[in-house]
Amino acid sequence: MQDPTRFSPISHAVIVAAAIAIALFFAQAAASIIGPILLATFIAIIATPPLRWLRRKRVPKWLALAVIVFALFEAGSLLVLVFTGQLEGFRDGWPDYQKRLVLLSDQIGIWLEGIGVDNAREALREIYDPTLAVGLVRVALSKVRGAFGTGLLVLLAVIFMLIEAPGLSAKLKKAFNLTDEGEARIQRVSSAINHYMVIKSIASLATALCIWAWLRIFGIDFAFLWTILAFLLNFIPFVGAFLMTVPAVFMALVQTDLLTSLLVALGYFAVNTVIGSILEPRVMGRGLGISTLAVFLSLLLWGWVLGTVGVFLAVPITMVLITALDASPQTRPIAILLGPNVTGKPEPEEEKSAAGGAAD
Repeated sequence: MQDPTRFSPISHAVIVAAAIAIALFFAQAAASIIGPILLATFIAIIATPPLRWLRRKRVPKWLALAVIVFALFEAGSLLVLVFTGQLEGFRDGWPDYQKRLVLLSDQIGIWLEGIGVDNAREALREIYDPTLAVGLVRVALSKVRGAFGTGLLVLLAVIFMLIEAPGLSAKLKKAFNLTDEGEARIQRVSSAINHYMVIKSIASLATALCIWAWLRIFGIDFAFLWTILAFLLNFIPFVGAFLMTVPAVFMALVQTDLLTSLLVALGYFAVNTVIGSILEPRVMGRGLGISTLAVFLSLLLWGWVLGTVGVFLAVPITMVLITALDASPQTRPIAILLGPNVTGKPEPEEEKSAAGGAAD
């Protein structure tokens, strides 16, 4: 006889979905707190291996921690200072670019009228708002200055996390009665996140350097600004490559001519294709365990829940979520749906060769 207190699979799925929805709404309400904590957590994960390396070199704990914190602070401060200076320079030079943009819009309007589009110049003047760019720069400057204070709080949280890191494993084991399998699962996801963040940082740096060199060849103004944008936006899956291209191509169009703008766009496309679509996946490997659709949906979901931080950390957050869902038989189907494509059970010979490869 079936136990009346036992839920059916459908009922259990509905309960789990409702619990996840409630948790997401609470997370969205507390995004201003959860976002910086998550950012500090992932920074601490990246900083832990260098800290351990310094400790293995018999560097005192306080000195090793000071070196890591100093490096993080200097990198963040340099990024903010350069980005702010470039934005202010762009704002100050905008009147000259505005004249060029008005002339360009008139040329486009004349061309459109030449092919039969009536009143094209007047329509373009109504669409074009010269104060829009200055307003966007002003908003960006206020965001960057506000982010500097948040960055200091994030750095402080990273310090405390790094101090607690050596004893965290023992605390988790005692608090949640973790089995050896549970410890191994946490270790795997930590290693996978660290691997992803390191490879993504290197790929973003390589992308930024290539973009900087390409923009310098054509003499595009504020190349450092577009380089920093390329580095940051490369962390965003799918749409990051497009978002980093638009402002630089727009700058080239205002500053130079159509041919140069097309060459700049071509350079962005080539760099993102070679590094983002060829080299990075080969180095990254197949260890993420997330389907392409799940990555895209996670970008939308975590962007809605956590804002900008969620957009940048969508992939590692989803990796943690999949690992947590896979830990329970009741939620494992969701983890399978979010995971990589299932091609079916391998044949015995394939299993044997795979086992041999793993042993090697």
